[in-house]
Amino acid sequence: MLPKDKREQHFMSIPQPEMRGTGGREPIFNIPGVVIALIGLCVAVYVYQNYILSERQDFEFMMNFALIPARFSMASGFVDPAVIFTFISYSFMHGSFAHIAVNMIWLAAFGSPLAGRIGAVRMILFWVFTSVVAGLTHYALHPESLSPLVGASGAISGMMGAAARYGFRRVGYGRRSEFAGPVLPIGLTLTLKPVLIFVGVWFLINIVTGLYSTGGADFSSIAWEAHIGGFIAGFFGIPLMDRPRSYDAVLRR
Repeated sequence: MLPKDKREQHFMSIPQPEMRGTGGREPIFNIPGVVIALIGLCVAVYVYQNYILSERQDFEFMMNFALIPARFSMASGFVDPAVIFTFISYSFMHGSFAHIAVNMIWLAAFGSPLAGRIGAVRMILFWVFTSVVAGLTHYALHPESLSPLVGASGAISGMMGAAARYGFRRVGYGRRSEFAGPVLPIGLTLTLKPVLIFVGVWFLINIVTGLYSTGGADFSSIAWEAHIGGFIAGFFGIPLMDRPRSYDAVLRR
């Protein structure tokens, strides 16, 4: 058993697998297909709402597919199964161009190495899981709210939480980079300085944003509590969805 400081150095160092490719220049963007599909779906929904639907139709679309907590709290013993789907559908909707632009950049940045690590099917399940937990967190804190919750921020925050459990380590694999495993124990994760700095700053930004938001247009459709719920879901849930790699054994020696 290595001492704590030696274990940290041991986990943070990993041999780089040989890059497999045809030679020549590497593409600037190596985004897995599942991430491209998620981005494409979010963009398609945004375009559909803002450029195809009328204002009235867009309102109806929002009421049908956004997550509205009061719809569940005010239900008299029965909730339409279709409404339960809003715990997922809200994550593909966005309230403004800035909202979707920022989210898609972060999705590409954190989703690409995560999808490379866990694969397409697990990535979709991870998106659903973190979106639902983020939505439930928002619902638990605002059960009577009539404001629609939309945005992929909860799922993307989950990806950030998962990244922390890998210590933000990446390796080149094929022509893409992916998070390097194995998933770190919680105790070790919380001793890594890069993780502590990132998590501390991330939580601070979200809390300050929540405390000083004015309820204007940019804040009416997103919720910082959902971000935190998604982050926690990803942080604790990624071990269940991790896909071990052959080079992980190096870190267990």
